[in-house]
Amino acid sequence: MIDKKNLKIAMGADHGGYGLKNQLKEFLSGGGCTVIDCGTDSTAAVDYPEFARAVARKVADGEADFGIMVDGAGIGSAITANKVLGVRAALCYDVSTAKNAREHNDARVLALGAGLIGSALAQQIVETFITSECTAERHLRRVQMITDIEQQPDIEFTAPQSTPPIPVVETGISESDLVRITDEVERLLANAGLTLSPSGVPQPLEADYIRGKQMVQQPDAVRKFMDFGVERVGYHNGTGCENVPEDIARCIDHTVLKPDATDADIKKLCGEAREFHFATVCISPSYVKLAAKELDGSDVKVCTVVGFPSGAHSPEIKAMETRQAIRNGAKEIDMVINIGALKSGKDDLVYRDIRAVCEACEDGSAISKVIIEAALLTDDEKVRACELSKKARANYVKTSTGFGPGGATAEDVALMSRVVQGAGLGVKAAGGIRSYDDARKMVEAGATRIGASASIGIVKGAQETTISN
Repeated sequence: MIDKKNLKIAMGADHGGYGLKNQLKEFLSGGGCTVIDCGTDSTAAVDYPEFARAVARKVADGEADFGIMVDGAGIGSAITANKVLGVRAALCYDVSTAKNAREHNDARVLALGAGLIGSALAQQIVETFITSECTAERHLRRVQMITDIEQQPDIEFTAPQSTPPIPVVETGISESDLVRITDEVERLLANAGLTLSPSGVPQPLEADYIRGKQMVQQPDAVRKFMDFGVERVGYHNGTGCENVPEDIARCIDHTVLKPDATDADIKKLCGEAREFHFATVCISPSYVKLAAKELDGSDVKVCTVVGFPSGAHSPEIKAMETRQAIRNGAKEIDMVINIGALKSGKDDLVYRDIRAVCEACEDGSAISKVIIEAALLTDDEKVRACELSKKARANYVKTSTGFGPGGATAEDVALMSRVVQGAGLGVKAAGGIRSYDDARKMVEAGATRIGASASIGIVKGAQETTISN
């Protein structure tokens, strides 16, 4: 992992990204980076290609190690930066895409959309982007292929003989299709409080109304739900307060891990997850195939547990469990650390334990969460567990299995959040979270994901809170 201290970062933004650029500039400077500000210097309307090119030029000329460009959506800046010879720019909207852009593509310029993500998430994305490296031979080989194409654009590129040709499918879009697509984009942006500027960049609505309906002023707790963490917030049908429960739901892992859960229980869980658009369903490994089938075509992912609930399995067994779960359809893995090894001071074993699962997740493009079972640990042990999770390159640390002597506490979440802050990890609070008020306390303490079996109650509590405000 790259040490971010002493890195030189070129930064730029248009008027839509000016505010977020300044926040990230302060964040990077505070972390020891040298920031080269390429403008803009105010919220006065400007053209983003000018600044995106300036940032990319700094990277291409070797004046900066990395470049960061912020506009309303990030798309135009990424396209512009990629026109500068020798630059690979990537639009990233969460930690996973930032990590992939660096480790798989060796991208050096990061494009961000200020109208699509909040400051907390942007900081996590930037941290991950500038500290990750492209080291795997297969990825380095592919990056070189990209470079070869760029340097010899007139030479036809021939794929290796072992790679079957990709069929080209020609698709026509009618004028009526374009109208429907445009209407849908406008609706989604309106739900997010955005509109398209004449230049095609999403920007905040100036009026307090969306399509004739008054926008609801969200309470601060709901805003935190919508700004935090690794996961993107999705917008669905409806406007105003009708949207809030679904947006909060995207931060919840809808969970059933009781040993007597039946096929019917899992199908019911998946049906509820589809209805409320939860982030995942979290179920036992034996039900992964069933859940994947039930959720096929939906926006809900399948999460399962590994080494559950004691954590006493060997690293090899946990890695095998992880790989099998991913093959069966799991997209997120919650693994339990070897608690006894941690308490015995065997940090090397705990690291190997976590890393074995994280590596399997990386190979399978899955999210890794590390359950430390905080109720069994001293504060020092909690810190060590979080530090080892950072070292092993996990995506989240998680408080509890729900089967230990205690569940999530705001104090534990706050401690874990402080330890992993700036490392690109999220914090999942789980165990004993039964109401919106419980969930709100966890978010205020620093949680970026919630694991709960009372998910529907939390969402309905959020809706009631929003309406009352």
